[in-house]
Amino acid sequence: MTALNELRLLPWSGPGGKPCYLDTDDKASYMSRLADNIEAVQLGTAAELLKHAAETLDDQDAALEDLHPLARELAGSLRDVLRVAVSRGHLLEVSDPHRP
Repeated sequence: MTALNELRLLPWSGPGGKPCYLDTDDKASYMSRLADNIEAVQLGTAAELLKHAAETLDDQDAALEDLHPLARELAGSLRDVLRVAVSRGHLLEVSDPHRP
């Protein structure tokens, strides 16, 4: 059985919000490439959302009712980016040749 820290945390959740993991050594597999593509989309979306948030917060005429949906979108994007960071951090730990 593969240790949990050797599995790739996928950029989506399963039923009930539970994490999904991939067990493969093939970085070119369909699931690995799919996860890579989804992570790229999530990171791109986060960058666009951050730009939009900065513009909205700089706008003195921005309506307060616009901030709640913006905060909700930012929180969702932060969740996605954190999942990507955790996944990539685990991958770095496993692939580190200096790791004991």
